[in-house]
Amino acid sequence: MAVSVDTVYQRVLGILNKEQRGYVTAQEFNLYANQAQLDIFEQYFYDINQFGRLHGNDTEFSDMLNILNEKINIFEVNAPMTYNTLTGYWTPPSDLYRMGTIVYANVTTSLSLYPVPNTVVTTTTLVEAERVNHNEFLYINQSPYTKPSNIRPVFVANEQGYKVYGNTALTQGVSCNYIKKPAKVQWAYTIVFQEPLYNAANSVDFELHPSEETELVIRILELSGLLIKDYQMYQVANSEEQQTIQQEKS
Repeated sequence: MAVSVDTVYQRVLGILNKEQRGYVTAQEFNLYANQAQLDIFEQYFYDINQFGRLHGNDTEFSDMLNILNEKINIFEVNAPMTYNTLTGYWTPPSDLYRMGTIVYANVTTSLSLYPVPNTVVTTTTLVEAERVNHNEFLYINQSPYTKPSNIRPVFVANEQGYKVYGNTALTQGVSCNYIKKPAKVQWAYTIVFQEPLYNAANSVDFELHPSEETELVIRILELSGLLIKDYQMYQVANSEEQQTIQQEKS
């Protein structure tokens, strides 16, 4: 599921040329395309917060909360984290946008009596770590009733990363579920007869849901209108954007 960067580029150029509004280069388009993608992507989280406070509906394909979750699910990833032995902190994947849950793979062993007596059986249980603040950890770690363990791990976070505690500070078996950043959009080209020709092999499509194609065009036109100092184009594109937002939230 993706939106073709070439389709969006051609639509933007087509509208600008039809209205004789000027020209946007490939480099400028790539800049605006990435800005538009991030703007739309970030808006998902604000919209989920808003629609989460409203009553939904029973219609299968028009509940806004379900629609937004479907758009974000494209970016949901589960991946291992990297332990830094120098700092004692876990480093998340480089494409992290928003952290979801941190999970510890708790490995235990026991002796089985069946079918072979005294056979060592290894069991791995995935346990979600609870997030706590640094000052909270100081208090809960002092009591045997609240102290973290391998079956009830906790973690703290700062600019160095994430530190996860079970029976002790955990140094292995930690992964995370997170929302990744959208891939950087790129409309690539090769010069043929002094004209840029679309190069699909080196291009990167938008990672947004296909339903966002029109919104991407509108937002890029809005940014293009500012570039070419065509404020009428900016106002038209901005008006289309506001109308779309109003329809979605009404």
